[in-house]
Amino acid sequence: MMQELSAATLDLSRIIRPGDTIFVGQGTAEALTLTEALAAQRAQIGGVKVFLGPTFSNTWQPEHADYLTFLSYGALGNNQRLAKAGLLNVIPSHMSQLPQLIDSGTLPADVVLIQLSPPNARGEYSFGIANDYLTDAMGRARVVIAEVNEQIPWTHGSDLLKELRIDYLVRTSRPLLELKGATIGVTEQRIAAHAAEFIGDRAVLQTGIGAIPDAILSALRARRDLGVHSGLIGDCVIDLIERGVMNGARKNIDCGLAVGGVVFASESSYRFLHENPRVLLQSVRHTHNLQVIAALDNFIAINSAIEVDLTGQVNAEMAGANYIGAVGGQLDFVRGAWASRGGRSIIALPATTKNDSISRIVARIDSGNVTTPRSDADLIVTEWGAAELRGQTLAERMRRMVAIAHPDFREGLEREAYAQIKNA
Repeated sequence: MMQELSAATLDLSRIIRPGDTIFVGQGTAEALTLTEALAAQRAQIGGVKVFLGPTFSNTWQPEHADYLTFLSYGALGNNQRLAKAGLLNVIPSHMSQLPQLIDSGTLPADVVLIQLSPPNARGEYSFGIANDYLTDAMGRARVVIAEVNEQIPWTHGSDLLKELRIDYLVRTSRPLLELKGATIGVTEQRIAAHAAEFIGDRAVLQTGIGAIPDAILSALRARRDLGVHSGLIGDCVIDLIERGVMNGARKNIDCGLAVGGVVFASESSYRFLHENPRVLLQSVRHTHNLQVIAALDNFIAINSAIEVDLTGQVNAEMAGANYIGAVGGQLDFVRGAWASRGGRSIIALPATTKNDSISRIVARIDSGNVTTPRSDADLIVTEWGAAELRGQTLAERMRRMVAIAHPDFREGLEREAYAQIKNA
């Protein structure tokens, strides 16, 4: 039977055991009252492992590693401070693989700290702004502690909650974490203009976070009958839904519905979500399911990279020796786009780092860290154009990739390409 606890007197040391692996809500869905209590009470609890998704709060600090071991599928958001300190243990996993890792016990889930919305008029709680892999963790956990925050919107897609056990409930009322849109500059606008040429009416979109996906979405306001099926929904997606551009009217699956897993957005978007039947938040088993994505005609996957080599290999994880990204859902969606009738995969990135000092189109990925292999490459887009790599030879790929590199680096890349072809 579920037991209600007071936030003021919450003592996690009576519930969590030393050696436990604890799953917490990711991004804006972090159950702050519970995670802050875990960080503050870590000494009393003893050594435990904490599995994180991207973090946008300041909850987790390097000094917490005295009792907390941090696990994650990537160094996104504020996880980078842990990664730079050598304290983040990255599990390089496709997002679609996380449910299997949890179910098999390879990735143990002993305790889940989750944030839920208050119940609706029928007494039903909802997952609020994140319905992802925590559903699988809840099904395996010894203990599930829910923070019911009265400021969380009630969202559709939480039917599975009826089948899941909640052991402890803590009621709170506090503002949600927000992730507001990034500043869109000239470079992002130029990238967006090139990418938008490949996105027509009726396309079903998947995007990530940041200035480039926001710029691409903003460039699509004149399209008609767009849909969304994505692991993530942000403010720019909500904007297109509100404008009537992204109505999902032509989707083969979930027709008329905007489908996502987590919402990393601002307060105005959270208000829009509340009891909105047009938005459906689903678990990773649906959002990242290859069979589901393949059944969606004109599926367009839009992702980014740290660097791309001349043959189309994509590194979205490491900058030099530093782990700053994630495998995440990139390859799940890239391969879904390949399987979709009329689908395309777009990898969009600036041609250089800031101040044009380093080319992000490279002769080879020296880190050896390939997130998406060349065999899955389709469209690579920079501010200098789009390189269509699908079905092209290695020599032709190199020619096309050099053409979208920054002009200052093209001559050097041409020499590298020539050398690679000569030695092949």
